[in-house]
Amino acid sequence: MVDSAAVAVRPKLLRDRPAAALAETFKVLGDVTRVRILDALSRAELCVGDLAELLGVSESAVSHQLRLLRGMRLVRPRRDGRLVFYALDDHHIVGLFAQGLQHVEERERGR
Repeated sequence: MVDSAAVAVRPKLLRDRPAAALAETFKVLGDVTRVRILDALSRAELCVGDLAELLGVSESAVSHQLRLLRGMRLVRPRRDGRLVFYALDDHHIVGLFAQGLQHVEERERGR
């Protein structure tokens, strides 16, 4: 028998499509290089070369990760002549990143 709390929750549960999209977003965030790219972009708009130098990885590796992040609409490009600069896509991404980092820092302080 299902109790009344479960019955009340059922209509509020995520449907399959939004649940899958959210899971994909978190899956993309499950890579250290991508997290470090998002961290850098949360602080400044940067080009591939600057990101590669800051993170100590190749421009090719950064470009590959940015392609995935663009596909998930986590970052957006801006062309300036021959250079393409990247920034976080919107304030939701900034908030998601900030809350995740706050969670990790609080967990670390609790150890």
